[in-house]
Amino acid sequence: MLKIMFCHARHAVLFTVFLFISSPFALAATKSYTTISPDGVTIAVQESGNPDGAPVIFIHGLLGSHLNWDTQVNSPELQRYRLITYDMRGHGLSGKPTDAEAYTDGKRWADDLASVISTSHARKPVLVGWSLGGVVITNYLAKFGDSLISGAVYVDGVIELTPEQLVPHPEVYRNLNSADLKTHLDAVRDFLSLCFHTQPDTTTFERLLANASVASWDMQRAVQSISVDASQGLGKARVPLLFIYGGRDALVKAKPTISRAVQLNPRIRSKLYANSGHAPFIEEPERFNRDLSSFIDATALH
Repeated sequence: MLKIMFCHARHAVLFTVFLFISSPFALAATKSYTTISPDGVTIAVQESGNPDGAPVIFIHGLLGSHLNWDTQVNSPELQRYRLITYDMRGHGLSGKPTDAEAYTDGKRWADDLASVISTSHARKPVLVGWSLGGVVITNYLAKFGDSLISGAVYVDGVIELTPEQLVPHPEVYRNLNSADLKTHLDAVRDFLSLCFHTQPDTTTFERLLANASVASWDMQRAVQSISVDASQGLGKARVPLLFIYGGRDALVKAKPTISRAVQLNPRIRSKLYANSGHAPFIEEPERFNRDLSSFIDATALH
């Protein structure tokens, strides 16, 4: 294993290179580096898979990080692609600003994604956004259009912050904002449990719980009012869009949400995983990875 660190004017980069003899690709690289969003927030980025493969950028959800995508990053089926993850602002290893506008202004989250695309030099990536990650994709499309991407996959993505599309959990969301540590941490655990119809194994759940606990409290208070321009973002997109939702989602109402999205853009295709909750990529990873792989390959022909 070889580690190399160097600094550039705007980006600090750590490369960790592994040689996988059994891989169909002789050399697979794992990279960790940062990019800076226009408002000065540092965004932590990670890469793995085939550096010469079709690029895929994964965008996690509320209280998550790049660790949410471990099953995809470690999937033999997906190793032929260039797999890019990043921690959204207020999450994981990324910067955690304290001002509310850093989180309520949806365009800033779009700027983060644009910075990741630019810094990684990912050419026409496929975007994959889970839950809040769907809002990020929509705001990116609204601000930057779709000329620099090949397509997008919404995974139980939030389309609009409306009662028609979101399952009400007022106590959970209220307690996420509690100044009392016990109340807050219990709400984090309850929120994470709501993400799954089939709960993950104990080790995975505990890691994701710790992952969620490091998210910014300022972000959690403000993000519930994030702006999202669904009509401009989804409505004008012409690249392929695939919506994968769990039929037993306890956070997002799958069918009304998909219906609203199709109303905005009739070209959207959708798949409903009847036995999954809010996280089908974790609950049914083999099926999800197959569907994602098929979509990525199809966009290359688009």
